[in-house]
Amino acid sequence: MSKLNSISHDAAILANALPFMQRYEGRTVVVKYGGHAMGNRELGKSFAKDIALLKQSGVNPVVVHGGGPQIGAMLKRMGIVSTFEDGLRVTDRETVEIVEMVLAGSINKQIVAMINAQGEPCVGLSGKDGNLLVARKARKTRMDPDSNIEKIIDLGFVGEPDTVNCSVLEQMAMAGIIPVVAPVAPGSDGETYNINADTFSGAVAQAIKAKRLLILTDVAGIQDRQGKLIEQLDVDQLRGLIADGTVTGGMIPKAQTCINAIENGVEGVVIVNGKVDHAVLIELFTDYGAGTLVTP
Repeated sequence: MSKLNSISHDAAILANALPFMQRYEGRTVVVKYGGHAMGNRELGKSFAKDIALLKQSGVNPVVVHGGGPQIGAMLKRMGIVSTFEDGLRVTDRETVEIVEMVLAGSINKQIVAMINAQGEPCVGLSGKDGNLLVARKARKTRMDPDSNIEKIIDLGFVGEPDTVNCSVLEQMAMAGIIPVVAPVAPGSDGETYNINADTFSGAVAQAIKAKRLLILTDVAGIQDRQGKLIEQLDVDQLRGLIADGTVTGGMIPKAQTCINAIENGVEGVVIVNGKVDHAVLIELFTDYGAGTLVTP
């Protein structure tokens, strides 16, 4: 390709992206950066570039990150065995201390450093900072097949979002700072709670009326029973996939987050394959998309 053709090609890309940039200018986009999508260093740098470019394009990005694999690795090193209920880690007091150490410590600061390296100011937070998010103890129930009685499952120090303090994020946006938030939060009872990062990001997106919520994970999106990607769903169709068992395991909190966010004012939620290079930019600034879009 000649130099002139190369320049023309780059100009065409920018021209095609411009309408999408204008669509999101001045709006907030919440990006949940999944633990599985965070495993590759080069993809991490690509993600940091995407977030920096969003900011430079006039978008207000808010990053909420997970860290399930990293937590699992640390617990294994400590000889602590984890169990899961519907994709949620059962968390005792010893475990929640390790969860906070990994999420609000090493992982949070790694992401902050990567985005800062792209020239955009970035600050790491958790739900505890400024009471950004206050939690309540999560309640899960299950129908006992033998007695047909609904039983309560104790998840320990697993929380659900109760209140979100939008002013913390609004002040950071006005100051031109990108917040990177770990999904650990205080409860009104004084305890510390581990909150599923998908659920946490959904609560933040709802509270600040985000235009888009992107949930980055390690799969292409929601798939049908034949393993084929479903590119677009509405909330009723997604409920049906949960009810008939097509959506299972760790995809359940993601799907429920999509439904809750849409029903509470978020314009669209996308489950995105975070292992695709520049997945955030592809999803927001091109016609192609990079996962499953859930709409009203």
